[in-house]
Amino acid sequence: MPRYWMGIDVGTGGTRALLVEEGGRVAHGFTAAHEEMTMTQPLWAEQHPDDWWRAAQEAIRGVLSAAGATGDSIQGIGFSGQMHGVTMLNASKAVVRPALIWCDQRSQAQVDWATQTAGAENVLRWTANPVLTGFTLPKFLWVRDHQPELYEQVRHLMLPKDYIRFKLCGELGADVSDASGTALFDVVERRWSTEMCAAMGIDPVILPPVYESSAVCGTVSAEAAALTGLKAGTPLVAGAGDQAASAVGNGIVEPGIVSCTLGTSGVVFAHMEQVAYDPQGRVHTFCHAVPGKWHVMGVTQGAGLSLQWFRNQLAPGVEYDTLMEEASSAPAGSQGLYWLPYLMGERTPHLDPEARGGWMGLTARHRRADLVRAIIEGVSYSQKDCLELVEQLGVKVASVRASGGGAKSPLWRQVLASILAKPVMTLATQEGSAYGAALLAMVGTGQFTSVPEACRSTIAVTATCQPDSAEPLYQRGHRVYQALYPALHSALRS
Repeated sequence: MPRYWMGIDVGTGGTRALLVEEGGRVAHGFTAAHEEMTMTQPLWAEQHPDDWWRAAQEAIRGVLSAAGATGDSIQGIGFSGQMHGVTMLNASKAVVRPALIWCDQRSQAQVDWATQTAGAENVLRWTANPVLTGFTLPKFLWVRDHQPELYEQVRHLMLPKDYIRFKLCGELGADVSDASGTALFDVVERRWSTEMCAAMGIDPVILPPVYESSAVCGTVSAEAAALTGLKAGTPLVAGAGDQAASAVGNGIVEPGIVSCTLGTSGVVFAHMEQVAYDPQGRVHTFCHAVPGKWHVMGVTQGAGLSLQWFRNQLAPGVEYDTLMEEASSAPAGSQGLYWLPYLMGERTPHLDPEARGGWMGLTARHRRADLVRAIIEGVSYSQKDCLELVEQLGVKVASVRASGGGAKSPLWRQVLASILAKPVMTLATQEGSAYGAALLAMVGTGQFTSVPEACRSTIAVTATCQPDSAEPLYQRGHRVYQALYPALHSALRS
């Protein structure tokens, strides 16, 4: 009977279950879609944790069926998931309300209160990052301020992927990488920050135990086994936030290797041996999924989201491949058209939850192909903003490993290489987060002795895209792009 390790990734659009064989080859995968996020007001975004659990059950059963496998063949399970979502349980461990997820931007008043109450310097000293609307803490404080009757019911605070692990084993827990994005975690000491909790008036008893990412911290319960087809007693490791797990899946676990993940959001991610952080908080410094290591990342809120929005609103029913083929017919630079991908505010480098997106330079000459290409270029310009800040922290970048849905497009990879002015590599496995979660399970169950060993043994570069003749045009275009946000920011707030 084949032996598999499973990675479960709780994304924004769906939950994916992946089976990986002993040598690291991907055997089978299955994705179950989530219900659409609820956006009752601009910049609000919620999902219900029980829908994640419904999708997780469907994905687990689906991948076992695809493999013709039973739960007996699964040696261990790792987890990955969208970060920052505030998932609240009551004393009976039932969900209190839908989760405010990572892209929800409603909590600027709570960010301001937290920063003023604790002191900006203390926040950086205690957590290595400023408080941001994207993080878990201000979302939780929003519930405190606007729904106090629900806030009073909360006895357990957790993150999206950890809810799925809880439903599988009945044990509460978090890992150091995901906890780093809560604004309640001491990133340097790899523990919950008692100082930050005290300043915020939060009883740390509501926070779960925290583990390194490859640590076994539960086993599948008999109840969950009956619902999913897994075997009771199967080891579960803590896993990692989606970006750290994706970094493991891309081999970004040693110095000098950087990744660019083009999913719903876009992330430039670099491994760090020692803690370093941007005093302005424009990039995030978090614990890595590698024990005793850290990472820095810059985030574009609306990367793949920009293309998804375009298709859903302006080209319904059109396949993404068709849109990308059209975009390839447009010239580099999109005939002077620029896209600002600020559909859900922006993190890096602006830290502005009220930033607004849109096209600039639109004329009657522009076609749909130009609009789509401008989206690809605008997201890539934003990722260059991230890369430049990462390099300013002393990270040496020789090449970039691309992953995520956007990286499946040859056009997007070429545009990215020319805008970043770096070789862009693709890997044999493009599964990213779910694959990294499975590798963490392999480490936790003893198949590999360390995360770097697992990555060196399983990950291979298959192609490299070099910057092309459009690079000088894009370097000029990036300077124009960088000038647009400050001009619009002033105009919109005047």
